[in-house]
Amino acid sequence: MKMNLPNRLTVMRMALIPFCILFIMLEGVIDADLAAFIAALIFAAASVTDALDGKIARKYGLVTDFGKFLDPLADKFLVIGCMLAILYRYDAIRPWYFWLVFIVIFREFTVTSLRLVVVNSSGIVVAANMLGKIKTTMQIVSVLAVLMEPVIYRLFLPEGGARDFLLQWIPLSLVSSFLAALFTLLSGINYLRIYGRHLTQSM
Repeated sequence: MKMNLPNRLTVMRMALIPFCILFIMLEGVIDADLAAFIAALIFAAASVTDALDGKIARKYGLVTDFGKFLDPLADKFLVIGCMLAILYRYDAIRPWYFWLVFIVIFREFTVTSLRLVVVNSSGIVVAANMLGKIKTTMQIVSVLAVLMEPVIYRLFLPEGGARDFLLQWIPLSLVSSFLAALFTLLSGINYLRIYGRHLTQSM
């Protein structure tokens, strides 16, 4: 089977996931800044393919059942896979990062199950809405912030002073992860609000 460009980009995103996870896990084996930078670069490249494949498919009429199936799956594997690697690797943020990962996984299972119920009961395909897109963007930002925050601070801020203040009071990783958790929750609640009636109808 010959794949079109959007599907190739989706497959490329899937192929990049293990390499991104690998470099997250390698931090401590090789130079920490280098490992984090490479992981962030791979993650950013994979995230760009997420934005491109859908736009190209819609613009040129290249939407396929294969793409509809694999594209959202690749997104979930990318974000959740990297978040789980971060949760395992970074001891300092584990107590609060666990809750972000829990919320993301719980929301994805819930919304995916809801979509299946809606399709089976009414034939309606639940499309991503604006809250869902913001949710995905914030999840991507939160992963990049966790990976790059120490690198940025070490490169551009001297020890003490501003660096210590930012790390202690308003770390980018914590702020972005809080926003990611918030929009993940809001997105899930919004889907339940709009399509939850199909759950009661199928009882």
